[in-house]
Amino acid sequence: MKTFRSYTEVSACVGQEVAVTDWITITQEQVNLFAQATGDHQWIHVDPERAKAGPFGAPIAHGFLTLSLIPTMAYEVLPRVQESTMGMNYGLNKVRFVAPVRVGSRVRGAFVLASAKTKEDGSRTELVYDITVEIDGEDKPALIAQWIRVAMF
Repeated sequence: MKTFRSYTEVSACVGQEVAVTDWITITQEQVNLFAQATGDHQWIHVDPERAKAGPFGAPIAHGFLTLSLIPTMAYEVLPRVQESTMGMNYGLNKVRFVAPVRVGSRVRGAFVLASAKTKEDGSRTELVYDITVEIDGEDKPALIAQWIRVAMF
């Protein structure tokens, strides 16, 4: 994982892919726990036998489960900035669930730094990442999203 001394160095990476994660295998246990936590027990996620006969031939992960992996992925690979005291999730501008993630599939995140804007008083920098969560062996990604993080000084 790369470490930057300042956000001036980070800003030089705008428009570049700054990180790609390792592959993460999606398990039925993860899907079941997510269903339990969110109350979304739709059969396409939690009933493997019924899902085999469904439109995807297998149970699929909740779209929001795939989205919820972004912080874990980011922590694994995004560059650290020495002058930052902390970072915060500021939200999402765009999210699209492009393709289903079948249980047993592997996913990974690719992060492109879309913009880096430091507030005039220098107290924080807003980093916007274009994220693609890819599915191993599939042409379409699981999701695309634009994620905003704020780095505090």
